[in-house]
Amino acid sequence: MKPGRFLRLPWFAALAIGSAFITKASLAYFNDEEYAPFLLEKLDLPVPDPVRYEWVLKVHVVTAAFVLPACLLLMSRFVQRRAPRFHRWLGRVTGVATLLALVPSGAYMSRYATGGLPSTLGFLTSGAIIAVAMVQGVRTARARAFVAHRRWMLHVLAQMAVAVVSRGMLIASDAAGVDPLRGYIACLWLPVIGGALFVELLTGSLAFSRRNHHASLARRSRARHLEPGLGRP
Repeated sequence: MKPGRFLRLPWFAALAIGSAFITKASLAYFNDEEYAPFLLEKLDLPVPDPVRYEWVLKVHVVTAAFVLPACLLLMSRFVQRRAPRFHRWLGRVTGVATLLALVPSGAYMSRYATGGLPSTLGFLTSGAIIAVAMVQGVRTARARAFVAHRRWMLHVLAQMAVAVVSRGMLIASDAAGVDPLRGYIACLWLPVIGGALFVELLTGSLAFSRRNHHASLARRSRARHLEPGLGRP
């Protein structure tokens, strides 16, 4: 098994498990008999329309519960190779759900995020990366530029993973006794920036190195064929 695949499998599994736990915890938002603690916190904020906020929250929760597992499936080499038609249709549905539901609902909710303006900007930044990367992912897929397509979709997955990673960091932050407000902001921004930088390092620098390596091999191969007595009758 290749080293990259060896690392990818446990990482994807961790994200899938984290997504499942978040979805399970989010079921409380659909309990009409009592308010979930998260909603009770928002009632203390100057939310102009609590009913609208609750409705947007439910849209966001349902969409996120679909989009993150869908992105994991879309990144699966098995699905890409063995079920290309399923991959295409799942990608289209995921793109529509992301651009028309997930990003707009997240942008609305970010206005009332815990931590004030720094948190609002963090959520908006993550949402903007998702939106741009998804649009570019669709464009590159239609152009059959699959290397670029994978790069953009990795950016979408990295930002979708922020929800899982930040929750894990928050647990560690609380256990370490970090100030809750500062810890919340740090646990939001670090995965947002770190995820974007990691994808660029993985797909940008490494891809550039691979292209240079392949180009160098091609140049050496052509040079050998042009040497006297080589590659010619």
